Amino acid sequence: MSVWPAWEVREGERATRWLHVRLAFGDGARVDALATVSEGGVCVEDLRARPALALEDLAVLADWIEGPLARACGAGAGPAAGDGAGAHRGGAARPRGPEGRRLVAREYRAAQERGADPVLAVMDATGQSRRGALRLIGRARDAGLLSPRHARR
Repeated sequence: MSVWPAWEVREGERATRWLHVRLAFGDGARVDALATVSEGGVCVEDLRARPALALEDLAVLADWIEGPLARACGAGAGPAAGDGAGAHRGGAARPRGPEGRRLVAREYRAAQERGADPVLAVMDATGQSRRGALRLIGRARDAGLLSPRHARR
C-alpha cells in the first residue's frame, strides 16, 4: 500500500489533509482513493477500483486503509510495509496459539508504554484489520496475558 499527500488546508490551528491511497494486490487488482483526514475523522472522497470492489470488500476498505493513513498523519508507529492490505485478500497467516497470544500482548503493552494506540500496534504486528486485531487482543486477555477490560457503567 502507498499513501502520499495531495494537499493540506490550514485554518488557524486546524488542518485538513487530503491523501492519495493506493492498494495494489498480488492478483493485479488495484484500489485508488482520495481521503481527507481532519479532527473529525477520515472521509473517502473518491474511490476507483479495478476490477470493481465486491460489496464485502467495500465494507472492509476502512480496515485496509486505517493504519497506513494514521501512520501517514503521524498517529501510529511502525513501517508502512506492515499495512495488512494483502492480508485480507491474500490470506496471510495470523499468529496462532500461545506464541501468537504472547506476541499480541507484547505489542499491546509496548504501544501503551510508548503512548501509541495499542490496537494499531497489534494491527501492524499481525497484518490484521481492526476487528481482527481486537479479536486477537480479546484472546490474549482471555489467556490472562493482558489485564481485563474495565466494566462499563
